[in-house]
Amino acid sequence: MAGLATVFGSGAMTNTIEEIGKANCILVIGSNTTEGHPIIGSKIREAVRKGSTLIVADPLKIKLCESAHLWLNHRPGTDVALFMGMARVIVEEGLADSSFIEERTENFEEFKKSLNFFDLQRVEEITGVDREKIRNAARIYATHKPGTILYAMGITQHSHGTDNVFALANLVLITGNIGKPSTGLNPLRGQNNVQGACDMGNLPNVYPGYQRIVDPQVREKFSSAWGAELNETPGLTMPEILPAVTEGRIKALYLVGSDPALNMACSKVVRSSLASAEFIILQDLFFNESSKYAHVILPAVSFAEKEGTFTNTERRVQKVNKVIPPVGNARTDLEIICELANEMGANGFDYKDFEEVLKEASSLVPSYGGITYERLEKGGIQWPCPTPEHPGTPYLYKEKFLTPSGKGKLTPLDYKPSAEHVTTDYPFILTTKRSLYHYHATLTCKVEGLNTLMKEELLEINPQDAETHGIKNGELVRVISRRGEVVVKTKITGISPPGLVSMTFHFTETPTNILTNLALDPTAKTPETKVTAVRIEKYEKGEMHGSTC
Repeated sequence: MAGLATVFGSGAMTNTIEEIGKANCILVIGSNTTEGHPIIGSKIREAVRKGSTLIVADPLKIKLCESAHLWLNHRPGTDVALFMGMARVIVEEGLADSSFIEERTENFEEFKKSLNFFDLQRVEEITGVDREKIRNAARIYATHKPGTILYAMGITQHSHGTDNVFALANLVLITGNIGKPSTGLNPLRGQNNVQGACDMGNLPNVYPGYQRIVDPQVREKFSSAWGAELNETPGLTMPEILPAVTEGRIKALYLVGSDPALNMACSKVVRSSLASAEFIILQDLFFNESSKYAHVILPAVSFAEKEGTFTNTERRVQKVNKVIPPVGNARTDLEIICELANEMGANGFDYKDFEEVLKEASSLVPSYGGITYERLEKGGIQWPCPTPEHPGTPYLYKEKFLTPSGKGKLTPLDYKPSAEHVTTDYPFILTTKRSLYHYHATLTCKVEGLNTLMKEELLEINPQDAETHGIKNGELVRVISRRGEVVVKTKITGISPPGLVSMTFHFTETPTNILTNLALDPTAKTPETKVTAVRIEKYEKGEMHGSTC
């Protein structure tokens, strides 16, 4: 979001899922789409069957590679070099859209100078990808229009994740692959309402609708609407909040549908912070790892027990209808939050139903201005939808970007290596990934059928590495990083190249994030969970089986 907002003026998917099917070129990077977003994965495969050219850039030989015309198996953390190398080819070979660059972008000359570093020999040395494959990928993307780029957390969860997004945005802008159907730069959100949560201001530096806290007029608008005096200082991101808890600057945490003890990088630090908090409220459907640190647990309800809206990855606002009444003593999130606010003496929390919440959102968020419950009864609407007569917006930036100049900003970049690299003591790189069968542990590990399909964590390792280290398939090993260790079963597979191992992070018995690195992107403050240096040791019988912090 930080990268896209800087370049385009908005941090959201630019086009629709349906448009993928009509793209002549599809570039997928940092997204194991068939596992993490299987519906979108099926759209990609269908598009390929109908003639689209698919380029997959991923260190792992993911399932989608079977459908790809070209696989760029670059080293983890070398995304900027790979895509700036492609950009250099496009510019040098005259494949750039010069009219689009002149009319709709800014900073091209400075960007062009930064390409001098990224000659293909150097890019090949950094990424490990043959330079001719890089040249071929650049030519395909630049000439097979319309072209769309899809990416996920394999791009963002790095200590230079924002630069990765800038590099992709540069490709989009120099080829003119934006502002038209079946083009764009499209981040795939991790959960069903991540986009909606961000739209409603669940970020530390903006109010709902991405209206900036530091803008006095914006602050006055929301102060007047809410009848409250609002702080002009941006807040902290989650990785910044936890150290503040340890230091005593933050006394209490309110965790809603969140399990940081399992899902955040460097669990040792996270759990220590949670343990030091004076007061923690946890609001969720089930007990989770963070429940161990909670002083109060509030039982919440599932999607089937409440009404409201979800805004999905393509900016589509959709109505949620209650199917069953809340089970037991559980209450909806709105009821819990309003009752807490009223007990604390706050004003403005007397909503009768979710429709009143949406009316308030529509009045304060211009992109939701024309979205009403009545309209949503007939189907989802993609924002921006500023008026009741507006049909919604399938793709963004048709005429201009939302930047101050109205132009897309090309970004000069340097190559920055990951915070960790292999050493004699830590000769492997661990990267985390998703599973088709599980999403974290709070919900899916309660489902017997899903546990039949995948019941435990597995360390995926290349056959060559397994043979070198005397590792057998299915045996227990210790995976050790600079932050801790876990014991896990092995799965020998060609999906992982030599030197790279992978794990999911869904199982409480094997908390992978004990291993991962809390090195943060300086802009977005996202931890680098995709590149962790580890070593693998034999697990001796009689040793404690589990994880250590």
